[in-house]
Amino acid sequence: MQIIHIIILVAYVALMIGVGLWFSRSKSVSSGEDFMLAGRSLPAPVLAGTLLATFVGSGSIIGAASFIHQYGPFAGMFFFAGTFAGIILLFFLAKRVHQLSKYTIPQLLEIRFGKPVRIIATIIILVAFIGITAYQFTGAGYIISLITPLSPVQGTIVAAVLITFLALGGGLKSVAWTDFLSIFIVIVALIALAIYVFAVDLGGMATYVNGMEPAKLTLSGGLSPLQLLGYFLPLFLLILGDQNMYQRLAAGASATTARTATIFFFIGALVVITPIILLASGSSVLQPGIEPDMAILSLADPAFSPLALGGLLLTGAFALIVTTGSSYLLTCSGNIVHDLVAQIRRREVSERQALVIGRIGVLCVAVLAYVMVQFFPSVLALQIYAYTMYGVAITPALFAALFWKRATGFAVATAMIVGGAVTIIWEVQGRSEQVNAIVISLPITIAVLVLLSLVTGSRSRDSKAEPAQQSSPGR
Repeated sequence: MQIIHIIILVAYVALMIGVGLWFSRSKSVSSGEDFMLAGRSLPAPVLAGTLLATFVGSGSIIGAASFIHQYGPFAGMFFFAGTFAGIILLFFLAKRVHQLSKYTIPQLLEIRFGKPVRIIATIIILVAFIGITAYQFTGAGYIISLITPLSPVQGTIVAAVLITFLALGGGLKSVAWTDFLSIFIVIVALIALAIYVFAVDLGGMATYVNGMEPAKLTLSGGLSPLQLLGYFLPLFLLILGDQNMYQRLAAGASATTARTATIFFFIGALVVITPIILLASGSSVLQPGIEPDMAILSLADPAFSPLALGGLLLTGAFALIVTTGSSYLLTCSGNIVHDLVAQIRRREVSERQALVIGRIGVLCVAVLAYVMVQFFPSVLALQIYAYTMYGVAITPALFAALFWKRATGFAVATAMIVGGAVTIIWEVQGRSEQVNAIVISLPITIAVLVLLSLVTGSRSRDSKAEPAQQSSPGR
C-alpha cells in the first residue's frame, strides 16, 4: 500500500462524485430522455470520449491483458482487430442510427419483427450486459485491493457502490462527461508507463524481443485459427450491435456529430490499445510467472514504476472500469423501462416515470451483477461469455432488421433463442476452454435465421398469392 496511490485515487473519486452530483440536479436531468440520451445534446469530442471509455474497460485492462500476457503481442493485435473492424462499420451506420433515435435495440427490432422478438432480445441483452457489468465490479475491486488495505471482495463492494452512484445520478449526461474526463487520465497513464517500462525496466526493444518465449512471437501465439477466431468475433460482433454504441450515437447533437465522433473513436482506440498490448506483453518478459489478470496492474509496483506514475496507472485503469460499468448499468435500466415495464403495462411510461423506474432499474441490475461475479473464475472467462451471448443472439438479428428485407420475425426469434442456448450449453459443458462458444454458436444462429426466413417468407408469399389467383378473371 502506497500513500501517494491512495491520494491519487481519492482525488479521482472525489472528481467523479462531484461531476455526478452536478449532473444529478433536477435542472440537468428532468426527464427520461435526459437520463437515457443526455437530451440528445452531446458534442462530438464528448461523444467520442464516452464511446471509447465505454468500450475499453475491464475487458481491456485486465481481460485482454491476460490474453496478451499468455499468447503474445501479435495474438493481441488479432484479439483487438475486431474492435477496429467494428468501429469502421459503425462509421457507415452512424447517421442512420442517429436518425432512428431509439432508446434500446429491442425497440428497433420490434419495428421489423414484432413484440415477441423485442421481449426475447430484452432478456438476452440483460443477461449479457449484467455479465459485462459484473466483471467491471471485479476489475475495479482488484485495483482498490492493490491500493488500499481492502481485500478484493471488499474492493468489489466499494466499486459497485461508486459505479452505481454515477449511473443513478445524472444518467447519460453524468456518465458521458465522466467518461470524457477519465479517458484523458487513461491515455496519459498508459503512454507514460509504456515509455518508462521499455526505456528503464526492459532497457530497450532488444531485451523485450529476446526475453519473450518463442511461441509468443509467432502470429498466432500458439493458438489454432479456430481459437483465434473465437477471440476475434466476440469483440467484433459486440461493438457492431452494442446498445451502448447506438444509444450514444443517438445522443449526439446531430447525425454529422455522430459520424464525426466515430472517427475520433477509432483514433482514440488506437492510442489506448497500442500501449495496452506493449505493456501486457512486456510484463510477460518482466514477470512471466505472475497471474495473467494482473499483467498490467502489477506494473504499478514501485519495482517497475515511480510512485506517481504507478498511482496514475491504477487510477487510469480504475477510471476505465468505472465509466464502462456505469454505462452498462445505465443501458440496462433503459431496457427495464422501455422493454419490460412499458410492455407489461401495455403503454409507454411518462417522462417522469421513466426517470424513477430507470433509477430503480440501475439498483436492481447492480445487485444482480454482483451476484454473477461469484460464478466465473476470471475476468477473461466472464468477458468472453458476455460478449458471445450478445454477439451471437443480438447482432445478427439487428443487421437482419437493418439490411435484409426477407428476414422474418419467427426466424429471428428462433435464431436468437437457439444461439443463446448453444452458447450456454457450450459454456456449461466446459468446452470453451478449447474453443470459444462463438465459433460454434454464430454459424448455427446465422444458418437458422437465413433458412427459416427463406422458408417462412416463401410460405407467407404463397399464402398471399393464393387469394389473388382465386379472385382473378377466368378462374
